[in-house]
Amino acid sequence: MSRTGKAERDAAFTAFVERASPSLLRTAWLLTGDHHAAHDLVQAALVRTYVAWPRVRSESALAYARRILVNERTDRWRRHGSEVVVASLPEAAASSATTGSDDRDAVVRLLARLPEQQRRVVVLRYYVDLSEQAVADLLNLSVGTVKSTASRGLAALRAELATTSSHAATEGGVR
Repeated sequence: MSRTGKAERDAAFTAFVERASPSLLRTAWLLTGDHHAAHDLVQAALVRTYVAWPRVRSESALAYARRILVNERTDRWRRHGSEVVVASLPEAAASSATTGSDDRDAVVRLLARLPEQQRRVVVLRYYVDLSEQAVADLLNLSVGTVKSTASRGLAALRAELATTSSHAATEGGVR
């Protein structure tokens, strides 16, 4: 590859990274529940995307990088298990005044309780706002599997949220 061609490739990839990094980072954070693991996951996905950059079409570059991100998360989960690191024990009482960051933390904790496939489907379907077909294509699943997995994941989140809310209300009345 000529110097000019490499410079153009690098410039195009740099522009892509600047546009796509916030979205990839949010998705990775929801998939991992950990700020540092999310950054590592995005870096790994971007490295693999850069290697394949000459073959990646510009209109599908974000989808390509997101697929690598999800696959990398799956590979890491398989290697290291479903261990989730949290800042405090779940038994710790939450304050009555919640902030936006408390809400985000609660969402990540709820997502962390889902099985890995349900978590991926719920994040991609409802947070990243992909269609059922797009999620199916990204995860190599049938559309029916995406629908049923999303339904089970949302039901589990609702049940967990109801349990958490009733537990917090009971604790609030005791004090």
